[in-house]
Amino acid sequence: MAPVLAGADIVILGEVHDNPTHHHNQAALIIDLAPAAVAFEMLSPAQAAIVNRHRDRGDVLRDALDWGSSGWPDWSLYQPVFAALGDTPAYGMALPYEEVSRAVNEGAAAVFGDEAGRFGLDTPLPVAQQQARESHQQESHCNMLPESILGGMVEAQRLRDAAFSRTTLQALAERGGPVVVVTGTGHARADWGMPAVLQVAAPAVKVASLGQFEAAPDTSAPFDTWLVATPAPRDDPCAAFAGRE
Repeated sequence: MAPVLAGADIVILGEVHDNPTHHHNQAALIIDLAPAAVAFEMLSPAQAAIVNRHRDRGDVLRDALDWGSSGWPDWSLYQPVFAALGDTPAYGMALPYEEVSRAVNEGAAAVFGDEAGRFGLDTPLPVAQQQARESHQQESHCNMLPESILGGMVEAQRLRDAAFSRTTLQALAERGGPVVVVTGTGHARADWGMPAVLQVAAPAVKVASLGQFEAAPDTSAPFDTWLVATPAPRDDPCAAFAGRE
């Protein structure tokens, strides 16, 4: 384990969602870090309560969570992460789809509510970052999004990073540290993901982030440390867009 992770109050463990090696790495790090709580992008607060009621972390928990209808990759990929929890409490960070959708049209601050300023949502992004984030959204959607929606997609991502950060700080206040966060690598990036939001909301809290990749990133990648694993076999994610032009 990288020493930078061991000394943090909040440790954000990124992943490519359907890569099994990434999840095994997360499970091993949870065991090594022995956190006071683990917050999951994949769980709503209600689902986290289900996890905390179940000591069976196999198919019984899968069915209790109705994982097959969740939209996340197969349960077998995530089961090692839940098994690594032991008695550690889980927190759910997921927002309702309706709130994320509203952010596209109304902006993150309007949806987030009274604490929008604390989490930096009332401040426009620097122009260069806004442009970079819109380009990132376009690339991650196979360059098939209409230009008019890109700003709204960035707002939705800002909302999620702020909401994830709020839940993580709640876990830290209630349980002490460290708190481990299980999320996509995009949310773990220090320049505009959760670490950046947490720096605004709680600058005294020490945050460390791990990015996980399927090819070595540039040495300037915005993470405290990273791991690289063999790419998972998958269908072409852009195939669904074929013929839509």
